[in-house]
Amino acid sequence: MAVSISPFNISTRQKRIDMKNILNIILVYTLLLVVGCNKDPLDIMPDGRLTLEQVFADELMASEYVNTMYDNINPYGSSYNYYTLLAGFSDEAHDNDFPQDMQRAPSRWYNGELRPNWNPLDIQFSTNTTDPETNGNYYRKNWAGIRQANVFLQRIGDTPYSNSQTKARLIAEVKVLRAFFYLELIKMFGGMPVVDKPFDSDFKFEVLPRQSFREGVALIQRDCEEAIAESALPYRITAEPERGRFTRAVAHAVRSQALLYAASPLWNEADDQALWEAAAEAGKSALDDLLANNYHLFPDYESYFYGRTDLSVNPADRETIFEIKPHRAHEFSHLIFRMHAIPSIGGDKAGASPSQELVDAYDMANGQPAILGYYDEDHLYPIINTGSGYNESNPYANRDPRFYATVWYNNAYYGEVNGQPYHIQSYLGGADGISNIMQRTSNGYYLRKFRDPKQLDPNTGTARFKKYRLGELYLNYAEAANEAYGPTKDVYDALNAVRDRVDMPGLPEDLTKEEMRERIRRERRVELAFEEHRFWDVRRWKILGSTDKLTTGMEWTEVGPSFTGKRIVTGRRKSHTDNHLILPIPFGELALMPLWKQNPGWD
Repeated sequence: MAVSISPFNISTRQKRIDMKNILNIILVYTLLLVVGCNKDPLDIMPDGRLTLEQVFADELMASEYVNTMYDNINPYGSSYNYYTLLAGFSDEAHDNDFPQDMQRAPSRWYNGELRPNWNPLDIQFSTNTTDPETNGNYYRKNWAGIRQANVFLQRIGDTPYSNSQTKARLIAEVKVLRAFFYLELIKMFGGMPVVDKPFDSDFKFEVLPRQSFREGVALIQRDCEEAIAESALPYRITAEPERGRFTRAVAHAVRSQALLYAASPLWNEADDQALWEAAAEAGKSALDDLLANNYHLFPDYESYFYGRTDLSVNPADRETIFEIKPHRAHEFSHLIFRMHAIPSIGGDKAGASPSQELVDAYDMANGQPAILGYYDEDHLYPIINTGSGYNESNPYANRDPRFYATVWYNNAYYGEVNGQPYHIQSYLGGADGISNIMQRTSNGYYLRKFRDPKQLDPNTGTARFKKYRLGELYLNYAEAANEAYGPTKDVYDALNAVRDRVDMPGLPEDLTKEEMRERIRRERRVELAFEEHRFWDVRRWKILGSTDKLTTGMEWTEVGPSFTGKRIVTGRRKSHTDNHLILPIPFGELALMPLWKQNPGWD
């Protein structure tokens, strides 16, 4: 009987024998694309290192080659410089490193220090270092992943496999990996060369042209659709040794996000409706396919973010599509506990605190928006929806349940600490009150999402960062379908499915396309808060200049048995100009490509 060999379940002995040689060959060979070398490094192998021919002559080693591609996936989550979150680089949070430590990445981002030779989001590249525990080297790592995928797909055809289904699965899996790396690359740096096969040893990299964002998305779409059509690629992982592998569900998620971005204003200046229709079609296909294959929204929004996915044919968590396996000893939950902490309950720093702007985005429990905008540029005078029931003196009452699952606010009940009930004391002078030290909030809020209040030890949490989940796909589809066809029943159904999960009322039935667009953007903001969407959403919508100039907070003062509050500006930023819509290509990489132009505004 043929035995299926999982590339995530190769014997320990075989790994010891092959891993070092395989890593040697991969590290050397991928330098071709990264540094533009014209000489094939495989020509200099008289010292016993494996050649690619040897690697792909053996199914175990060919499968192990796939494993190494996953090393190019960044850890995301709380893994930006000094274990912060991407949210702190957007308007959904204020990072409390600012202004206490002006050398940390958020402070340098707020100060407008992004340059082609210095990127606060990519300290590794800026300092020429490598750290698998933090995010960085985006340009090189994504290109390395693409390079490895191209080598694999070119050579795997001749590799003998005892089980043809295993081989078919790996081919489909690598196509999804290549699509993933391309998407992460182009949404950060814009259009790149579309490369779907290895370069010859004498290829002249200096003549390689850039291609458009849309051309990159075409490759992503093709790879994902071929993977979706491959029955050997499973819809979900069901066994622990395979945790972290890509699936057909991931292919749907990558395709959905890529087509949505391609249709958005940043990359679709002419508002080509065909692009919105393609994104809507992909979104509908993803939802239909995943719902038919046992994917569903997790019933409890709050607790969903506390743990990792359970692996089985019929898991309790049927929403998660892909979560990040840590590259480090500490789990995501450990870093959330320590680096985005409430000072009276332990931790190293306050980290990323939800902004007042995010708080204002949550509807009232009756389904009506509470805050419609601001009268002033400093966001200190909100436009209150007078019919919503919002009360400035008691602003946290009767809000969307997702607010309570995401934000710790003044006097919020935390739970029991050392056997005693505890309420957050973020008022002036309180145990958690505003202060100009990194361990305290600067804006009166703390992050609740991802952390179970019952967790009182950093080492007991199990949460992992969820890169893709079904909730996003509902919102991707709703946005694309509304832009393509207007606020149809399908658009309402997709949005209301997400709202129903938290017992929020359905949206009003008479919304115009423009009104629905605003509600969809608000829904994305609250449903996906702190999940690395807002940073990219405001860019693809081209609204960065109106969202990222500053963030505000609420300063509470204890007056007898109650509190009075006032809105305060907590951080002004210089990283909101149009050149920040697309990040600059690192100067050292651009110097190797004389035909390329730097991204707009970074010359």
